[in-house]
Formats: sequence, C-alpha cells, structure tokens
Amino acid sequence: MILDKKFYERETVTVAKQLIGKTLTRKFRGKKLSGIITETEAYRGKDDLASHAATKMTERNKVMFGPVGKSYVYFTYGMYFMLNVVAKSKRQNAGAVLIRGIFPQEGIKTMIRNRGIKDLSKITNGPAKITMAMNISMKENNVDMTKNSTIYISDGIPIKKIKKSPRVGISKAVEKEWNFSINPKKDRKSVV
Repeated sequence: MILDKKFYERETVTVAKQLIGKTLTRKFRGKKLSGIITETEAYRGKDDLASHAATKMTERNKVMFGPVGKSYVYFTYGMYFMLNVVAKSKRQNAGAVLIRGIFPQEGIKTMIRNRGIKDLSKITNGPAKITMAMNISMKENNVDMTKNSTIYISDGIPIKKIKKSPRVGISKAVEKEWNFSINPKKDRKSVV
C-alpha cells in the first residue's frame, strides 16, 4: 500500500526513521524499478542549519515548505540529482527526508545498465547512485508520492534494528544524529 499523507504529516526525524524498510518505486518507460530503503536523513526547517530551508523560501527549496508527500529533487555539485520526500508536522515550517540508500528489488537489469556496474551492493548505496539507477531528474520534482505516480513509497518489510548517526557531508548542525540506516550485507535476511 502506498504511504499516505498522514504518514508524512509527522515530525521529519520520525518519518526519516520509519522510512527504513519501506519500498521506493519508480515507474519508467513501462518498467518498475524498486528497492527497499536502507538509509535516510532528516532535514527540517528554520531550526536546522544544515537544511536548504534553514533561512528562507527560494525557488529551489519551495517544495520543502509545501504539502507533505511531495518529492523534492535538487541538483548538486553540478552533476547529481538528490531525491527527498517532504515530511513535517504542523508545527514545522519545512522539512524533507533525503533517500540515501536502497537495496534493489525490481528492475535490477535496468538499474545495472543505468549505472554501468554489476555489483548489486554498489548500484544504489548513495543518493546520487539512486537517482542515476532509477533515472530520476528534475522532472520528478514536486510529484505527489502519496499516489500511484511515476515515483512513490509503499509498505515494505519490518526492520528490527536501525542505526542512527550524524548526517553525511554537512558542515553545520553536525551534532544531530538524523541519519538512519541498516546494513544490507549484515541485515541481508531482511532485504533480500
């Protein structure tokens, strides 16, 4: 079942943790590409200096301030797309969860071709790798992920132990342990 708006209408950090084990699906050229979410990061609004929404609304970040359940895709380092889903409680002005890793389930041959590598553990173990493998670009920005759209998140598998740690590659608010993950190799029974 596709996750509804109520799932995303909660504290961003809570949603980030509870997305672990859910299934990310991308429909592309008549094919379904999917994977179990293995790593996420929470980014809030004005109280999170590492967030795109820390200061003010811009053309780039405006999706983070809008309705929950929408995709927030941005371009970084002049070459990579990053996929987020908007999630925030009514008390928060903005928030989104970055999808940092998935374990491929469907459309693996297409993902391998898109990435140009065969090692299953390295096809989608990073946010830019996910968007390359699943052919996600700015066209997928602001898509309603609570519907059977070109991209959505649905129920997945139960996860018993989720690791939390500081977020990756940031220089502000480094003390916040808002990165959530499982290790697909160690937790292989859970994701295969």
